[in-house]
Amino acid sequence: MATLYSTHCRSYSPLTPSPSPSPSSYSSYCSSSSSSSKLGHVAVSSSASKRFLAAKLSVLSQNQNVARMQDGAVATAVTPIENDYSFKKLKSGLLSVPSTDECKDAVGFDINENGSTVSITVVGASGDLAKKKIFPALFALYYEGCLPKHFTVFGYARSKMTDAELRTMVSKTLTCRIDKRENCGEKMEQFLERCFYHSGQYDSQENFAELDKKLKEHEGRKVSNRLFYLSVPPNVFIDAVRCASLSASAGNGWTRVIVEKPFGRDSESSAALTKGLKQYLDEDQIFRIDHYLGKELVENLSVLRFSNLIFEPLWSRQYIRNVQFIFSEDFGTEGRGGYFDNYGIIRDIMQNHLLQILALFAMETPVTLDAEDIRNEKVKVLRSMRPLELENMVIGQYKSHTKGGVTYPAYTDDKTVPKDSLTPTFAAAALFIDNARWDGVPFLMKAGKALHNKKAEIRVQFRHVPGNLYNRNIGTDLDRATNELVIRVQPDEAIYLKINNKVPGLGMKLDRSNLNLHYAARYSKEIPDAYERLLLDAIEGERRLFIRSDELDAAWSLFTPVLKELEEKRIIPEYYPYGSRGPVGAHYLAARYKVRWGDVSVEQ
Repeated sequence: MATLYSTHCRSYSPLTPSPSPSPSSYSSYCSSSSSSSKLGHVAVSSSASKRFLAAKLSVLSQNQNVARMQDGAVATAVTPIENDYSFKKLKSGLLSVPSTDECKDAVGFDINENGSTVSITVVGASGDLAKKKIFPALFALYYEGCLPKHFTVFGYARSKMTDAELRTMVSKTLTCRIDKRENCGEKMEQFLERCFYHSGQYDSQENFAELDKKLKEHEGRKVSNRLFYLSVPPNVFIDAVRCASLSASAGNGWTRVIVEKPFGRDSESSAALTKGLKQYLDEDQIFRIDHYLGKELVENLSVLRFSNLIFEPLWSRQYIRNVQFIFSEDFGTEGRGGYFDNYGIIRDIMQNHLLQILALFAMETPVTLDAEDIRNEKVKVLRSMRPLELENMVIGQYKSHTKGGVTYPAYTDDKTVPKDSLTPTFAAAALFIDNARWDGVPFLMKAGKALHNKKAEIRVQFRHVPGNLYNRNIGTDLDRATNELVIRVQPDEAIYLKINNKVPGLGMKLDRSNLNLHYAARYSKEIPDAYERLLLDAIEGERRLFIRSDELDAAWSLFTPVLKELEEKRIIPEYYPYGSRGPVGAHYLAARYKVRWGDVSVEQ
């Protein structure tokens, strides 16, 4: 079967202007750090359809003519688009990801051959996230030819380290794509040669000024674009952004900052964090990363729904009985109990990962695939949701359990966790969306640690066939009576639809079968890590998979009241054995809405 899209990465475009600029579109301009308290950046568009119009523009250079706006900001002058047909043609092909050659043809020149550079600074470079995810993702992008021609990677942390020591540390975690191993060593060496290190405090403008000096040495006279990845605890976010803003922002290109979760502990702390960041950044410079939004099957949600006629008409209360979002890990908090105890499973998984997937699943059809149109629809979903009440939630905490002669520890056996901790390691909730499409449909979430398996999946259970002619053959078997669409996000990615069919033979015996799209069997290419996709999007200025501040506010407003009630009343969690399916209360919660969790059936 022919593949409908290019397997090449997207081509990097440093300038992505809107096709028809208006005063409102110039919310950001080229500026120097000495003339503004906010990080300098150029106007960008988040729409993939607008990335390849650079041929109609004057290439930005340092002696380019500029226009001064009423507020004193500087906007680059551009040549108007002469032919609107090319833009419409590009817009119609949004579902196809162009290859590098296709991008080159679209703009008339190789957009990697311009006079700009991208400097990527990983703040907190000595931490586990940087070593295990960020540096490997950057190398994978380089290996696939997805990074711009001129780029530099800087590690920044408090640890004392040389460039050579950073490269040694990073090299231990780098891997090559399964299908392209022949030049792996050579590519690694080339990538590591572009990696450098600077030691400094996160709240020191002087240290960031020293970093700025090193960055300028590598950028030369090129237009400098800078991306800062804050792989640090949230209590140092604002200090790091302040210092980067005042001492290390790009002088003549864009500056963007990726912020890792958690984005606060509740509505108040989240709002305070956003307010602090916006003292130095505009909203379109802040990239709040939720790596689950970068996972292949989550990205495929909108494609599955909006480009397949068989699904979109069924995507409503008329045909869907319930939707389940399930996240489980087969290990506890070993090694990070101290961090986890301050947040718990609700803040760590449900309020962000699962709620973001729910919003993507339930949103109305966006006007376009532009980032703002998609995020607008997600916000509408979140604002339509009924406030979560304690009676619609079950919490649990895993306890010690011996299995097969092996004793597994309880959550409170972790030395970094208080012995009297009531922090939930498991939670299940029933949520409702009060709008015309989803009125009355329960959206069930559950997430937990130290469970019987590791998985993340979406399960869509459809209504029973009214007046089913084969009821006598089905009997009371709920599994057989229910069609179910399962989207397995991880591991072993797959999409399968459970249907009823006749077993071959003279009798009338029904069987349950799966129409299965198993990614490993269908596609030989390795699925990119979520961080690769999100880092590439941040470099390109694509915000579709990042969280906007009003999304964050709406998400916290759902969970903050119940979180406060749990903590104020010191609700005791239901204890469940390490390696089990979780608290029994979760099954009673589902049963209240005449639902059975899809992952507990014989045929999952």
